[in-house]
Amino acid sequence: MTTMTQRPPDTEPEPTQRAARAKSTLRGQENRAGLVLVSPTFVIVLVVVVLPILWTIVLAFQNVRLVDIQSQGLFGHWTLHNLQRVFSSPGFWSSLWTTVVYTVGSTLGSIVVGLIAALALRKPFRGRALVRGAMLLPYVAPVVAVAFVWQVLLSPDLGVVNHWGMNVFGWDRPIAFLTQRSYDVAGVPVPMALFTVIAFETWRYFPFAFLFLLARLQAVPAVLEEAAVVDGTTPWQRFRFILLPQLLPVIALLTVLRFIMTFNKFDDVYLLTGGGAGTDVVAVRVYRFLTARFDVGLASAQAVVLAVVLIVLLGLYFKFFGRRVQEEQS
Repeated sequence: MTTMTQRPPDTEPEPTQRAARAKSTLRGQENRAGLVLVSPTFVIVLVVVVLPILWTIVLAFQNVRLVDIQSQGLFGHWTLHNLQRVFSSPGFWSSLWTTVVYTVGSTLGSIVVGLIAALALRKPFRGRALVRGAMLLPYVAPVVAVAFVWQVLLSPDLGVVNHWGMNVFGWDRPIAFLTQRSYDVAGVPVPMALFTVIAFETWRYFPFAFLFLLARLQAVPAVLEEAAVVDGTTPWQRFRFILLPQLLPVIALLTVLRFIMTFNKFDDVYLLTGGGAGTDVVAVRVYRFLTARFDVGLASAQAVVLAVVLIVLLGLYFKFFGRRVQEEQS
């Protein structure tokens, strides 16, 4: 009679243990390989982004000028004097309001123009690829070049715009688009220089919105619009009830991205007007504090205030409009 020995129930077979150890070793190797691959990106972000932000915050709470920057230690004389000077400096609140108006106007303008261009170029026609490529020219062209072109076009003396306006539209005198703070249109004062800078920003960055919106429009099933046409809907109804709900997530994303980019914008405004004639945005003020006064602490405090205001505005946007976008999607 053959006797059979049973393996204790609390012990696993040896092949199963080897497989578990091999699986654990493989998982550890994958984790280490992932860390090795991520490490260069982490170091770059740390050096290029995180450390400058932390250093700016440190300088914002210290009285330091440009000549003292090398000898300034990390644990120097901390003070809130810079923040007090920022909020009490003349023109700060008007500059902040100008920044908000400039950002909102440029963001809405670029998205609206990009949406119109995407709707106009979504259907095939001869030469559509060439026209689509030309749409990207304002976005890919160097900002110095396009700013100089706008300055020449809008010049009161040599500009083509004023020449056409006086000879074709009957203007009584040239308009200084970039140096005139206010201009009366039908008795209503219009901030001319600020409006011109917003128009430039809209023209320059509408291709950014155009690419996003056109890509989303190409993904909308054609059967939806075909069924709507059979039901006898108007073009506005097809846009309002079919296309717009599909575009809302992309529009929300574009709004956030363009708001962040425009709120911190410096080069466009500085190249066109130098911050004069009512276009003194906060980013230009930071540059002036740093280059004209050589006050690194005050410039850093201004930059920190700008970042805090941007965070607050984005928080309000997500609180009141982010939920609406999610409801529209559902």
